[in-house]
Amino acid sequence: MDWSKDPNWKKKSKDKKKQFRRYLENVNESALIRQLPALHEEAFEKIHCLDCANCCKNHSPTFKTTDIKRISKFLAIKESDFIETYLKLDEDNDFVVKQSPCVFLNNDNTCRIYDVRPSDCARFPYTDEDVFVKRKQLTLVNSGVCPAVFHILEKLSG
Repeated sequence: MDWSKDPNWKKKSKDKKKQFRRYLENVNESALIRQLPALHEEAFEKIHCLDCANCCKNHSPTFKTTDIKRISKFLAIKESDFIETYLKLDEDNDFVVKQSPCVFLNNDNTCRIYDVRPSDCARFPYTDEDVFVKRKQLTLVNSGVCPAVFHILEKLSG
């Protein structure tokens, strides 16, 4: 089954938030970190990001200085113009996109700047790195954004 096409995963994620939180609070972090690459591979054999693009439709990555430089160069515009046109500062004083869905998201769920996308986009949903365990609150939020995170947590927490 293509997990990203499960129509109930978002509701299930909300219903299981407490279960997921308890699991993450009590898990052996180093053991889980060793498991993550295989779980990530398994999830993305079943989930196709272009079927969903929920992350791009509802959230923004943080744009680091290196991302802004790289993307501005790719778009052939000044960094200041890129910032003024596309970005705003959030409550943490980080640059994020001004609007949702992301202005770079095409109608077919592809990304107009995919080859130079922000590092946050390239790394999302962090299911193959220690961020999954080290930033538990982010993982819980992401379980309602990305079906891969939900299904990995569901599998792990039983």
